[in-house]
Amino acid sequence: MGNPKAFLTIDRKEAGYRPKEERIRDYGEVEQTLAIEDRMQQASRCMDCGVPFCHWACPLGNRMPEYQDLVYKGKWKEAYQVLNQTHPFPEFTGRICPALCEKSCVQALEHQAVTIRENECATAERAYNEGFVLPRIPAFRNGRKVAIVGGGPAGLAAADRLNQMGYTVTVFEKNEAIGGLLRFGIPDFKLNKHVIDRRLEILEAEGITFKTGVKVAEDGDMTPKQLDKEFDAIVLTMGAETPRDLKVENRDVKGVYFALQLLQQQNRVNAGVEFEKADRITAKGKNVLIIGGGDTGSDCVGTSNRQGAKSVTQIEVMPKPFEDEDPVNPWPAYPRLLLKTTSSHKEGCTREWSLNTLRFVLDDNGNLCGAEVEKVDWVTPADGGRPNMVPTGEKKIIPCELALLAMGFTQPNAQFVDAFKLEKDQRGNIATSALGQTSNPKIFAAGDCRTGASLVVRAIASGRCAAQGVEEYFSTLKK
Repeated sequence: MGNPKAFLTIDRKEAGYRPKEERIRDYGEVEQTLAIEDRMQQASRCMDCGVPFCHWACPLGNRMPEYQDLVYKGKWKEAYQVLNQTHPFPEFTGRICPALCEKSCVQALEHQAVTIRENECATAERAYNEGFVLPRIPAFRNGRKVAIVGGGPAGLAAADRLNQMGYTVTVFEKNEAIGGLLRFGIPDFKLNKHVIDRRLEILEAEGITFKTGVKVAEDGDMTPKQLDKEFDAIVLTMGAETPRDLKVENRDVKGVYFALQLLQQQNRVNAGVEFEKADRITAKGKNVLIIGGGDTGSDCVGTSNRQGAKSVTQIEVMPKPFEDEDPVNPWPAYPRLLLKTTSSHKEGCTREWSLNTLRFVLDDNGNLCGAEVEKVDWVTPADGGRPNMVPTGEKKIIPCELALLAMGFTQPNAQFVDAFKLEKDQRGNIATSALGQTSNPKIFAAGDCRTGASLVVRAIASGRCAAQGVEEYFSTLKK
């Protein structure tokens, strides 16, 4: 390490966010950047800790100490090259990753973890600005054709890896543009869509074919059997976009929507798509209730504030998480039960926990005007096991004219399971080997459709893993 004692003299410094009064008026990215000198100083804080738990915690196995040292020394091209050896899209996770690496940093024990995520983003941006990110045209093609079904992070990662291995890759995407939840789920104020577009230009220049607006299904533009006939291998990366529903009284009233309905529509509006007034979902002038305390709910908070909500309330059925230490997941494990306060929460939001939604309330005209909720306790059985939800009888009505359900996602994938006779695991996901191979040896699965809804960084890692599985599959055929 170039400066092994910098962590003793330099404090953690984050770039922070644009002023709240400014950022809630637009959909520009909220996060600011540090000056180059400050960024290099932050990278110098990576200490010679002996065991780099950051590397262990990263699903992609990024070599944090190596590229931090190169950033500190101003060797940006070399830093990007080291980062790119394990990570094809650092510009994505540099913006939206929860930074499992930072939670496992030795300095996290003192709440002074190295700013790895921000340093990653800065390295990627510097690489683009300096022209270091160039198409890598494969030197040969092996004659094998692979179809990727789904253009989200897992599909893009699998396509990138397979293309560099010499396969001819075609990505099929049902939506009008590539990106999956990167494009249609994550708001522009967290991930500007030009970041996706410039990477797609690179991937296309490298030889990957993208086909948008193509539904792969028995009743779609291409059937699974057609896909099976035309390609030597198939990688399923359709994600997990089926939202969990809330089956309570008046659920179907106008004004109650799934979170993605709001987020997808707003992202399309930002891209220039026009909607009829009757179809437009908007929080303008309304009391908004968001049911679900995760990242999707947080994105709804930020979007509602930008649309001009009168008030925003976010509730969660689980108890309030710990704020400082997570006794269930101590360092260096990722602290899953810590309270997460995002830039969106800081823009204006009332948050409540241990509230179970009983019903939606209508006014005399049949319009949504509130939601009845009940305080619950979570009691752990005497013999251990998962806590049980116990109603307290303490009820109240939260006013709302717009309610958004942000309670997570499931992934049925019935059309592929049935068409290819794929086996499922105990959780209902597509059953696969360690490298993503399904019960049909020429079909692989990666990302959320394989594991259930998870992080973008895990989807990218899963896509690269499935690509390796494809390579090993064809290697065995040659023997």
